[in-house]
Amino acid sequence: MHRLFILLTISILSISAHGQSLRIAKLKYDGGGDWYANKTSLPNLIEFCNRNLNTDIAREDDIVEVGNPDLFLYPYVYMTGHGNVVFNSQQAENLRNYLTSGGFLHIDDNYGLDTYIRLEMKKVFPNLEFVELPFDHPIYHQKYDFADGLPKIHEHDSKPAQGYGIIYEGRLVCFYSYESDLGNGWEDQVIYNDPEEVRQKALKMGANIISFAFTSNL
Repeated sequence: MHRLFILLTISILSISAHGQSLRIAKLKYDGGGDWYANKTSLPNLIEFCNRNLNTDIAREDDIVEVGNPDLFLYPYVYMTGHGNVVFNSQQAENLRNYLTSGGFLHIDDNYGLDTYIRLEMKKVFPNLEFVELPFDHPIYHQKYDFADGLPKIHEHDSKPAQGYGIIYEGRLVCFYSYESDLGNGWEDQVIYNDPEEVRQKALKMGANIISFAFTSNL
């Protein structure tokens, strides 16, 4: 078993054993894209998970830079934005080491991220591709059942919502929600005025992702 995977696992178990809250983080990246978008999304998702999954996640999300060793402190890291993303070689290596050692990255396209993130993730995994996950993948069937896969939260250009993944040695290390806008659905209701039914779909799918990230690596 990889040493860094062991360290990540021990960290998760130790935090749980001592009654301390797990923490999740938003990924800060270079290139000028708005990595900081959807400021209320993760706090709302955390509240939903703590209430409905009985998790004990710290109420405020952290921010971690893609090249920072602190990346390894988080079992789940969230990445979003509308525009440009650039990983240098050190950042790509750090992210690759994190993911291959037990970490989990959720990339959430906020419309406009797709072209850039596909190029940059090739720096992380030159020999791997995003693959569309089948509807029977476990990430869609944690506490909440999504028989038709990723839910559509916001409409942009009439494309279906699609869930992609990067699979390393049989393990899903990165989930990419495309044409869905899950993060917008997690935002405070007053921001987009989404119907509560739509927000609940987004939050439930987010809870499934958190559940999968927390349990698939232990």
